[in-house]
Amino acid sequence: MSQFVQQVDARTYQPRDKHNVIFSTFKSLNIGEKMELINDHDPKPLQYQFIAEYANHFEWEYLEQGPEIWRVSIGKK
Repeated sequence: MSQFVQQVDARTYQPRDKHNVIFSTFKSLNIGEKMELINDHDPKPLQYQFIAEYANHFEWEYLEQGPEIWRVSIGKK
């Protein structure tokens, strides 16, 4: 069984839709749950947006860091 309750493969969305889908998925998580983000580049700007909007209410852990695929565990706390 996966440790993630949701998975977002950002590679499948149009650029204008990616952040909306990611944040909607994060908002749907219960405290203590995690989602997996898959992307084709380092989502560092997204991490900064999480810091700005959710400060101490999320956890960010890189699971894979390129060069072709980045995978990130994003947990809600």
